[in-house]
Amino acid sequence: MNDIDPKARLLELRASIDNIDAALIHMLAERFRCTQAVGMLKATHGLPPADPAREATQIERLRRLADDAHLDPDFAEKFLNFIIREVIRHHEKLAAEHNGASDKTTSA
Repeated sequence: MNDIDPKARLLELRASIDNIDAALIHMLAERFRCTQAVGMLKATHGLPPADPAREATQIERLRRLADDAHLDPDFAEKFLNFIIREVIRHHEKLAAEHNGASDKTTSA
């Protein structure tokens, strides 16, 4: 006979999921703070918003980590690609803003 109350266990599991979701959001926010700093550095020094070699290395690395963690590497790659696209979008926006500011100061 199983002594576990399924409703109580479900609540415990969902509480854990909620905590993990909160941690993920905080980790993503910190990651984007770092990538914003990278984007500013790139914009300031005229570096390209994207770095395909770095992206490929990161994807390979995360696929290995996912496999080691028994997470589907294809899912991990899709997730990272989504993040990379968003980071590049931010970097392109920062570069455009920086170039617009540079154009205004040089034309005055």
